[in-house]
Amino acid sequence: MIVEFDVDQLTGYIRDLLEQDANLRNLRVIGELFDFKVHSSGHVYFTILGKESRLNCVLFKSDARDVPKWPQKGDLVAVEGRIGLYPPRGAYQLYARRLVPIGQGAIARAKEELRLRLEKEGLFDIRLKRPIPKLPLKAAVITSPTGAAVKDVIKVSSVRFPQCELIIVPCLVQGLDAPKSIVNALRKVQYIDGLDVALLVRGGGSRDDLSPFDDEAVVRAVRLCPVPIVTGLGHDIDLTLADLAADLHAPTPSAAAERTFPDRFALLHSLENLKSAMTRGVKTRLNERTSRLEHIFCYIQNIVNDKYLWRNRSLLESLSRELAKNTQRKVESHKLSLARAVDGLDGASPLKILSKGFAYCRDEEKNKISSALQVTLGENIVVQFIDGDIKACVTDKVPVDRRLLD
Repeated sequence: MIVEFDVDQLTGYIRDLLEQDANLRNLRVIGELFDFKVHSSGHVYFTILGKESRLNCVLFKSDARDVPKWPQKGDLVAVEGRIGLYPPRGAYQLYARRLVPIGQGAIARAKEELRLRLEKEGLFDIRLKRPIPKLPLKAAVITSPTGAAVKDVIKVSSVRFPQCELIIVPCLVQGLDAPKSIVNALRKVQYIDGLDVALLVRGGGSRDDLSPFDDEAVVRAVRLCPVPIVTGLGHDIDLTLADLAADLHAPTPSAAAERTFPDRFALLHSLENLKSAMTRGVKTRLNERTSRLEHIFCYIQNIVNDKYLWRNRSLLESLSRELAKNTQRKVESHKLSLARAVDGLDGASPLKILSKGFAYCRDEEKNKISSALQVTLGENIVVQFIDGDIKACVTDKVPVDRRLLD
């Protein structure tokens, strides 16, 4: 049986078939850019080539604003959008939403043109950089949950400052879908209560692997992060646009963690020095006041011995007793303040901590051990208590949830 259509009916029928196919409503097509024309209306028309075919594409004005002026004939690109039919010509075409460079030349041009545009907007202005908290107690780590970067950050933080709680915010860090995933992860940061800082990290790889961090949406999301953000992306020689937008950037994930988390042992040493300085200061101040009071007392005694004032001996003796009482009260008050300050500083002393039943571990070469990750089975270690040391051998390692330790 022959089905009869007129031209409009057949065109509409084919259009409905294309629109009903789920595979054609959201797809990505890779090809070589053959033509690229910007219409006066703001819409962009272009063609991408395969080995034996071509595909006409249109990018409407609302989406074309996000495309820099980098595309050139011969560039390899990925186009995202949907397939539809244009009835006036009776031809199918790709209605594009996004145009992404793939070839090295196109990527380099796109990055430089985007950098200049964002720099002109002031997105990389150094005056926008926020200081990183000196003692962060909660940090978000935005990265792949299965990559080496998250392990590096956890290892460094557990050694340097285990008091900080880590919140892993998972996202893709590679591929064409990575920019959207990274932006969504950065948006989730605003819903984490009590967050002090965020780290955006990714391990090493090829330069192409870091392309998601040069995406405009990612760069803007980094700048809009509600808390100070530190980036550690790739290797020492890599510098992405996300690095330029961050409050602080480091060459690697481990370096980013080192610049975010303070060294707890250095902090303890500083506290000990501060305690000593405060004790010396209080003692010096007390000695100065005591010396001054003694000088005043001697001066008054000399006045009392004067013949003219001798007649008022009873009055002077009364004044002398009152002065002695006031002096004694002042001295006792200062002694009490000094005792409280010394007690407070003594509570932070490492020896005080040892006296409470805690121990200090080190290996046979006297290097400190602050994490189970630093020792291996069969290794000999030295455990220091308040009253002496013991030598031990590691026979087993039991993992402990870091949240319980905190």
